[in-house]
Amino acid sequence: MTGTTQPASRLLLADDYRGAAAPALEAVRLLVVGDVMLDRYWFGEVSRISPEAPVPVVRIERREERLGGAANVARNAAALGAHCALLGVVGADEAGESVARLLADSSIHSYLKSDAAISTIIKLRVIGRQQQMVRIDFEDAPTEVVLRDKLTQYKALLADYDVIILSDYNKGSLVNVAEMIAAARAAGKLVLVDPKGDDFTPYKGATLLTPNKSELKRVVGSWSSEEQLTAKAQALRAELELDALLLTRSEEGMSLYTATEVLHMHADAREVFDVSGAGDTVIATLAAMLGAGATLAEALATANRAGGIVVGKLGTATVTRAELFTN
Repeated sequence: MTGTTQPASRLLLADDYRGAAAPALEAVRLLVVGDVMLDRYWFGEVSRISPEAPVPVVRIERREERLGGAANVARNAAALGAHCALLGVVGADEAGESVARLLADSSIHSYLKSDAAISTIIKLRVIGRQQQMVRIDFEDAPTEVVLRDKLTQYKALLADYDVIILSDYNKGSLVNVAEMIAAARAAGKLVLVDPKGDDFTPYKGATLLTPNKSELKRVVGSWSSEEQLTAKAQALRAELELDALLLTRSEEGMSLYTATEVLHMHADAREVFDVSGAGDTVIATLAAMLGAGATLAEALATANRAGGIVVGKLGTATVTRAELFTN
């Protein structure tokens, strides 16, 4: 970045776009592709410590199932009113059937691929006294045959959707992500990616990338000042040929880097209760807003507000259009 003109930097205020009329999100056709999961929650009471080990004993009283991973992204988009579909892989098992049922309940069009060789990814959380006591993960990577079928169907579906979200949880469903991005961009689609891993080169050419701080540090290294962060973020954005890079910064808010400007927003959280799934809410809101014709600044402000609302809820939750545009 040395010797070049730095893009203008400005701070967006939470109230800048608050109170604006809700865009026509119901007209947006959005396709989510990625790692599909089932989130299970077991709630109970903790009244004693186990005699077998120094751990609490949770007496389970209630169980819940929610869509997780890429399915939670789709759930968030559907909650905003967007016409949403999900393409992903589940196992030929009871958990896969639960995912399909939950998608139908959320009015999400399902293009799930069933892989008999694997089990559906499950994240089981045990909650006692309103706190997560333990999380147990069950996961297998999809087989190559099913992934090839999924890629073929993805290309066939592109013409029917305006915006593509690629939700990568590094569980094996997006091994063909570079080809997916190239195909979508060739078809003139907006492509938003929630990345994972220490190499972002497979995401080259996407419209927008949404790493968090730890994910960005793995790729560009640490920074000691805002100026150094901006230089590293802009260098990565240019290298990957992205229209924009959105850095989600937890309690520090968000920063959006484009070729012409840098936009910062302070966190809009009223009370932080649970940050799980907040990134899903942010990217789903961004995609829906951009698909409805909003500017990047408008989409950023609305996504920041959505993230602030969802962290006040337990677990992988969603934000409704009423919450987003009337608060």
